[in-house]
Amino acid sequence: MTSRQVVVLIVLLASQFLMAADFSILNVALPRVGVDLGFSAGNLQWITTAFALCAAGCTLVFGRVGDYLGRRRIFVTGMLILAVASVVGGLATSPELLLVARTLQGLATAAVTPAALALLTTTFTEPGLRARALGLNGVMMSSGFSVGAVLGGVLTDTLSWRWAFFINIPVALLAVVVVSAVVAESRAERRGTLDVPGAVLITTGLFSGVYGITQAAENGLGALPVLAMGLAVVLLAAFWVVESRTEEALVPVRILRRPEVAFSNMSALFIFGGETALIFFTGLYVQNVLGFSPLVAGLVLLGIGIGQILGGMIGPRLIERIPPHTLLGLSLVGQGAFMLPMLVMPATPEWVLPLVATQFVNAVFSMTAMLAFMVIATSAVGTDMQGMATGMATQSQQVGIAIGIPVFSAVFTAVVGAEATGSEQMPGIHTAVAVDGVLLVAAGALLWLVLRRHSPAGSSAGEPAAADENR
Repeated sequence: MTSRQVVVLIVLLASQFLMAADFSILNVALPRVGVDLGFSAGNLQWITTAFALCAAGCTLVFGRVGDYLGRRRIFVTGMLILAVASVVGGLATSPELLLVARTLQGLATAAVTPAALALLTTTFTEPGLRARALGLNGVMMSSGFSVGAVLGGVLTDTLSWRWAFFINIPVALLAVVVVSAVVAESRAERRGTLDVPGAVLITTGLFSGVYGITQAAENGLGALPVLAMGLAVVLLAAFWVVESRTEEALVPVRILRRPEVAFSNMSALFIFGGETALIFFTGLYVQNVLGFSPLVAGLVLLGIGIGQILGGMIGPRLIERIPPHTLLGLSLVGQGAFMLPMLVMPATPEWVLPLVATQFVNAVFSMTAMLAFMVIATSAVGTDMQGMATGMATQSQQVGIAIGIPVFSAVFTAVVGAEATGSEQMPGIHTAVAVDGVLLVAAGALLWLVLRRHSPAGSSAGEPAAADENR
């Protein structure tokens, strides 16, 4: 790497660290937030859902806007939105103000994450360096998650949950200053006009779909969730029709038809949805079943973070030797397989160390899967469409994160009911984790079979596809 590339890498990775730490810190603080601001038990989930809806619905649009207007500009704008949202959230005195802050944070994430990834992939165009940069990106996001899990417990216990918001303000403002000074602007060489109908359809379609799935998982298949999911199907079908007839499409249909694009993005739903659900049920097991404190739960989750850090370090070396589609399939199988030992764990504290050990290995596989997915997704298109590619990849991640916990929580509730406490929750935890693990193993095998038929022989990072797109 050149000295400029090193500086750019450090700045962008620090921003990803911040976004991951912020998500993790607030998750630990949620129960205290609910008590202080008067959220009911049924409405507490909206603190997470409001964020997830905006992050999942708007990421692709912001990614494509970055291609046209400049990825650095979108990054800086997103960081400024994050600073404002953190002020509002830290000073919130009512549930309504906090939800406004979370909505703004979701928009900031939708802007910053694909812009940072696009700046990385356009700065590091050589396949080996790109894989290394994406691996380090995964390391920093995992480090942010790990540090945030512990820091959230410390801040909430020693200061206040409000510092989960306040801590973002100086870091976001510093990122704005440094990025503006050291990162060169990056945009598509051929600038088109934004596909507004496509942007509206994909945003509202995903918003409606994620809302419908989360509500159905939490409250059952009532009229409202069914209507929302039906509307999502109609809107996304309309999006496909519009994109196939629009010259300056938000996402050209020829890109969506590529198996490596479609199936690699589909894998993100399993990788991120499955891992998010595992983290949720680990928290239930450690706190509700074993009776440990939130701080101990954060330390247990630290094992997952450390495993993902190791996966991010070895992943780039693996991907130089193993085709990305093979690494993706094997990693998904490993991620799912190392969830299954949790099925034999009883409600006794002695099983905490085996839990940490198996989830450490699970996390290594989840991170190598994330890296392989990102390499495939971003290598399938040329430089001019990197904002669109990273936006679509990030959107897949956010959708997976948004629906993972509600979907597997529905499995949990179906087994033990909503009122189960303590060790009564064990059958539900076992069943939900079993379904999660088996789905990941099956998805890994299926994706490997499909993607190996469409991957160039001997290619380690999808170079031919990117070259074709540039031409």
